[in-house]
Amino acid sequence: QVKFVESGGGSVQPGGSLRLSCAASGSIRSFYEMGWYRQAPGKERELVAARSSGGSTLYGDSVKGRFAISGDSGKRVVFLDMNSLKPEDTAVYICYMDGVRIPGHDFLDVWGQGTQVTVSS
Repeated sequence: QVKFVESGGGSVQPGGSLRLSCAASGSIRSFYEMGWYRQAPGKERELVAARSSGGSTLYGDSVKGRFAISGDSGKRVVFLDMNSLKPEDTAVYICYMDGVRIPGHDFLDVWGQGTQVTVSS
């Protein structure tokens, strides 16, 4: 089964920066994209950033210009550089992999445990 190792969360002051990482493991044949959603109390789950296996990137409107996603598809690793953080960025950031093919399964959506990011003074 696919599992994630997620790291980089924590507490930071407004205007600060954090870097999240997510590494997928398992018998992954292929996938379409990796990235992060975030979930804050009282809010719907929101796409933060995604990176396709071909390297194309996509960002949610609320983080454009502040966050940058990068990675290595061959290593099944993605990084999220978060800059100019705001209190409204506070959320659980959940790594995901979409369109995953593993032995015995086709095109799964796989979600990590998530990591807490708190932005406060």
